Amino acid sequence: MTDHQSPKPTENLPPPPSKDPPKISGGFSSAPHFPNPPDRTNPDPATLREQWRFAIKQYSKWYSHAWGTAILAGLSFYALGWIIKGSNPLPSFKREESESKNASSSSSSDDVGAVPEVKQS
Repeated sequence: MTDHQSPKPTENLPPPPSKDPPKISGGFSSAPHFPNPPDRTNPDPATLREQWRFAIKQYSKWYSHAWGTAILAGLSFYALGWIIKGSNPLPSFKREESESKNASSSSSSDDVGAVPEVKQS
């Protein structure tokens, strides 16, 4: 019965704390840790030339893909606008046509000294 009432003191105690504080990961540290550390020495010119050519090819590929995508998207939206509206979706082309019709009809009626026609019934 005495064992049940007084358990051993070392069984339930947590381990003693260490002297060093725990390190928190993901925090700021004095020295940066790069996933790809820089080279200790510069590579030879042939390697640099090869890397530069590869970079130019990649950039050219991405640049042409970006322009192709932009042109395709523009044409797609223009076609979608044409389908929804049923005619040319760009209002700039309509203004020129309507302005030229209004200008020709207004110039004939605005003649100076012209007598307006009066309808007699």
